Amino acid sequence: MTTSDPDIVVVGAGAAGIGAARRLSGHGYSTVIIEQLPRAGGRAWTYATSAGPVDLGCGWLHSADRNPWTGIAAELGFVVDRRVTAWGEQFKELGFSSKDRAAARNAFALWNEDIRKNPPASDRASDALNPNSPWTPYLQALSGYISGDELERISVTDYVAYDDASTENNWRVADGYGHLITSALPAEVELRLGSPLEGLDLSERKIVLQTSAGTIRTSAVIFTISSNVLAGGAIKLPGALDPWRQAASLLPLGNNEKFYFEVLDGGPFEDETHVLGDPHDSMTGAYYIRPFGQPVLECFLGGAGARAAFTMGREAAFDQAINQLAGLFGSDTRKYLKPLAASNWAGTLSIGGGYSHALPGHANTRLQLAQSFDGRVFFAGEATHTTDFSTAHGAYQSGQRAADEAMASRVVRVKASRADRR
Repeated sequence: MTTSDPDIVVVGAGAAGIGAARRLSGHGYSTVIIEQLPRAGGRAWTYATSAGPVDLGCGWLHSADRNPWTGIAAELGFVVDRRVTAWGEQFKELGFSSKDRAAARNAFALWNEDIRKNPPASDRASDALNPNSPWTPYLQALSGYISGDELERISVTDYVAYDDASTENNWRVADGYGHLITSALPAEVELRLGSPLEGLDLSERKIVLQTSAGTIRTSAVIFTISSNVLAGGAIKLPGALDPWRQAASLLPLGNNEKFYFEVLDGGPFEDETHVLGDPHDSMTGAYYIRPFGQPVLECFLGGAGARAAFTMGREAAFDQAINQLAGLFGSDTRKYLKPLAASNWAGTLSIGGGYSHALPGHANTRLQLAQSFDGRVFFAGEATHTTDFSTAHGAYQSGQRAADEAMASRVVRVKASRADRR
């Protein structure tokens, strides 16, 4: 059923929007989700390929032992794979000996210890680097994978908050994390795909939203859009929301991209193995080989590596990854790899990047971004979570929090009390 004048509008159908919808469901409010993309999920996208489903966005249930998606998976009948990841391995020590891996891990451990015991006054993570260490490119590569950007742009306070809250349990869903997330959308919540928000007017009693499909009037709005989109100018917002735009600009999305190859018959690749392309290159790819035994190989890029891939284009990025793999496995490797699928989060206008991170000195801005405006406009999304940012479960929890705030607001409570009297 189409609702022309819903009680609550959720902007964005990613993990946060779905989290808000699930919380609102069953409470008697008419709810509409508007989404610019032609699909739900946002940065959660399980993409069907000839070699099987692949997650172009989030693929791991981080802190899975306390991750709400683990319970939702059980509720919806999804099987969660709890095997230990192969991230710390280097298949047959190709290009990265056990001795060098131990030295690199020690450099990372020393940096982690230093930012806790002697955090730099600048709050800039790069200021804790050992200038004499040969492993700085390795640490920068890790920063790209973890935070989507180089250490020069990472807040120590923010990084430590995430690291201290996370657990070592990283699990997967064989059918795809994106598939799990989109399957959790309540059937009774109206979803309008391909319906970007163009502007918002707060001058009337009702909030007026201008979308590509027409005007919507509502009592409350929950924004779950990315920090890059909120900080940008694509959506016309009233000046009263400028502080939220400014907060979002201090919590930018970094860059993370995935490139998948189909693994053809034969070749040197074994199930559930992993290699780091070049530990001395901050732009290196990290390669997860034949996950779940599927004939695919995932190249994961972060920070400078992901930005370079976006700049050079898909074909050149695939070639670069094949060259790096050929350098490890041998030149014959090329004939066993076929480009299959790739993300383009930086080029997706409704998203604009990978993970949210706080700029140095601005970790507390997450709390500012999460504040509501006038009891009518509420903000969610992983960038608003103080410890689980950059994750689908942080996004989900933020959506639930914003939904609770909306239901507790004066405007929405009045509607509920009137309904109770009927």
